[in-house]
Amino acid sequence: MRLRRSTTLTGTAATGCLLLLAACGHGPAPTTEDAAPTPVRAAQAPALLPVPHGDGSEVPDDFNGDGHRDLVLDDLVKAESHADDAGIGIVYGSPRGLVPGARQLLTPKKHAAPVDGRLPAVFEAEASCDLDGDGFTDLVVTTDPPYDGQGRPPVPLQLLFGSPSGPTGRAVPLAVPDRARYGNDWPERPVCGDFDGDGAEDLVVHASGGRLSHLRGPFTRKGAPHRAGAPVPSPGEAPTGPAADVNHDGYDDLVVRASAGPGKAALVLGGPDGPTRTGATLPTGVDIALGAFGKGKALDAAVGGPDGTAMRYDLPTAARAALDIPGSTLDTADFDGDGLSELVSSGSGVRVVPGRKAGLTTRAAVTVRPATTGTTRVLTAGDFDGDGLADLVVRICPSDTKDSVEVHRGTTKGLVTPQAAVTFSTSQFLTP
Repeated sequence: MRLRRSTTLTGTAATGCLLLLAACGHGPAPTTEDAAPTPVRAAQAPALLPVPHGDGSEVPDDFNGDGHRDLVLDDLVKAESHADDAGIGIVYGSPRGLVPGARQLLTPKKHAAPVDGRLPAVFEAEASCDLDGDGFTDLVVTTDPPYDGQGRPPVPLQLLFGSPSGPTGRAVPLAVPDRARYGNDWPERPVCGDFDGDGAEDLVVHASGGRLSHLRGPFTRKGAPHRAGAPVPSPGEAPTGPAADVNHDGYDDLVVRASAGPGKAALVLGGPDGPTRTGATLPTGVDIALGAFGKGKALDAAVGGPDGTAMRYDLPTAARAALDIPGSTLDTADFDGDGLSELVSSGSGVRVVPGRKAGLTTRAAVTVRPATTGTTRVLTAGDFDGDGLADLVVRICPSDTKDSVEVHRGTTKGLVTPQAAVTFSTSQFLTP
């Protein structure tokens, strides 16, 4: 299972989770403010810094509650090509943005909950939100609990709760009540959001047979939801995050794919009873991004494929348009602070298409050119330095034992700076 992308959605409080990668090292422990100035190169990796302690915040992906967004890295380089995955990395934010020295490695040995006396071998980040409402973002991870193939499988999802020091404790298995399950599929593909509008973060997970489990927050520290009713009928099998309040009615909505792979999808609208209403049907595509791209009062959908991107403006009714740009991987964020979302399209390269009141156009698209060569992938977009402008995080991989992560900061003129503000390698997480 791959980690769900964390995306900033303009005009909504919804953002969800994270994306993929990490960092580590030893030496004196100066404060975050004394960290080495950017840009930070992998060969000049700073000493390990203490995680700054916070009091709680409403900032997305703020695991230590200090008011600064953090980066989750789920796919780290390996010491050797066939070595086991090191775990999940977190790089913590600061007033200057991400500080590679302030980092934390989450491993199944130290942080996963054993099931039937066995620690999981799989330990992958899936989603993030403040599930217990204490002001510290929590991490939803997927594992591989023992299963003999008979009857209903166990729940593979576990919750790692944030704290002033980040997620330092051991995870707890997510409790999905029997009444909220349907069939014998694995409960998976978690999506965070306030789908019933009560102010608490909920989880939606796959059930089976065209149904979803809606688990209402807040969650207890034992992993149990506040409430969970019967499975909700759904137009598809694969809930997809992040959630967003597309029509600004106070309830988060989400996209549900017909199946886990490329194909048709539909918008499912939240309400007092949760995500129960099917909105616009979306065309067949490889990836989907929601954002305020410019033509209407509501949010819009970009549905990408290898030959182009289909636009559906002003959800949930959706006016149609097309964009002449491939969209096998899509992200969205507001890099220039004008209240409109930019569309980030990546595959063979990374292009940023500015939002416009008349809708997206490729005429002013910006190409992001990393400083190193290799397979380039967008990890996430979010405001890591607190200036109100989103930043773009990309990872460049020449091989599975070597990589570079670049943070390109947004400006009032858009994502125009050719040089990354911060650069580091996830190999730092391998340093003892």
